[in-house]
Amino acid sequence: MSENPVTVREARAHLADHINRAEQGTPTVITRNGAPVAALVPIADFDALEEAADELLAREAEEVLADGGPTVTMAELLADLFTDRSERTEGAA
Repeated sequence: MSENPVTVREARAHLADHINRAEQGTPTVITRNGAPVAALVPIADFDALEEAADELLAREAEEVLADGGPTVTMAELLADLFTDRSERTEGAA
């Protein structure tokens, strides 16, 4: 965790300062009830994290394919996504 975590209240009160720190390369960990719940990080760090996650998912997919694992068509994937979304929407109504 960062050297100086801040509470949600502190983060709200001084958001611009924490954004400036992120721009300068210093992340801010935000806590609630003493537990870390979020982080305000430099965009380059966030982009690197997303790229690493994408790479990990691609490697896992390649392993599944190499092992003869199941595949789905794009149409099946989209149908599943839209079915899940409509079920969540209906459940919330």
